[in-house]
Amino acid sequence: MQKLLRLSKIIDRINQSIGQLTLWLVLIMILVGVWNVIGRYLGNAIGQNLTSNSLIEAQWYLFDIIFLVSAAYALKHNEHVRVDLLYNGWPPKRKALVNLIGTLLFLIPFSILAIYFSWQAVYNSWAILEASPDPDGLPRYPIKTMIPIAFALLILQGISEGIKNFAIFTGKLPSREEKRDAL
Repeated sequence: MQKLLRLSKIIDRINQSIGQLTLWLVLIMILVGVWNVIGRYLGNAIGQNLTSNSLIEAQWYLFDIIFLVSAAYALKHNEHVRVDLLYNGWPPKRKALVNLIGTLLFLIPFSILAIYFSWQAVYNSWAILEASPDPDGLPRYPIKTMIPIAFALLILQGISEGIKNFAIFTGKLPSREEKRDAL
C-alpha cells in the first residue's frame, strides 16, 4: 500500500504543478482579453486595427486549456460539483467507498471513452495541420490535442484519488475530515 500511496503523491504533484501553471494562464488570458477590448475600441477611435483574429482565438484557446487541464486539479482538491444532500452527513469511510466506486465505475471509464472518441479527430487534425478558417487564425491541431491530454491527466488523478480512498476505507490513511479535526 505504501508504494501505491507514493505513486499517488507523484500524481498529485504533477497535477498540482499543472494547476499552478494554469493559474498563470488565467492571468495571460485576462490580459489578452483586456487587450482585445481596448484594441477594438482604441483602434476604432484612431482608425487602425489593433487586434486580430489570432488574439481573439488565443483567448479562446487559453480558456480551453484552463478548463480542460484544471479538471484534474479540481479533482485533486475535491472541488468538483456534488449533490451533497446525503454525502455531507456520511462518515469518512463511507465517503471514501462512494468516491472509490464512482472513480472506478464512472470517472475512469468516461475519461477512457473521451480519449477514445477524440483520438481520431486529433489525429486527423494533425494529419492536415488543421488551421482556423478565419483570416489570421491560429492552428487548431494543438488545442485539439489538449482534449486527450486533459482526460489522461483526469485518469491519473482518478487513480490517485482511488488509491487514497481505498487507503481511507481500509484505515491506512486518515480522511480529509480526520486530518482537519486533528489540527
